[in-house]
Amino acid sequence: MVKALWKGTVIAESDRVIQMDGKRYFPHVSINPNYYIESEKHAVCPVKGRANYYHLSVNGNFKSDGAYYFPNPNPKVKVIQNYIGFDGEIEIREE
Repeated sequence: MVKALWKGTVIAESDRVIQMDGKRYFPHVSINPNYYIESEKHAVCPVKGRANYYHLSVNGNFKSDGAYYFPNPNPKVKVIQNYIGFDGEIEIREE
């Protein structure tokens, strides 16, 4: 089981995590939606496509654009559609 933690709180947990380019991606269904707020930020990755972002709000702590996902990834990386990645401040722990 792999967990994503921020400020000691589990914000995603799954045994179906995908690793790509040194990052781990969690299935969208594995997140706790209470901690995620849709961001207006978007970015374009030449390999993966357009990324959308979430802010994180956990126990009174706020992290701007701490999670991201690719709603329509490029065909070569379609496997990460419906998966969420996290920035470097989010602890990823395998148990």
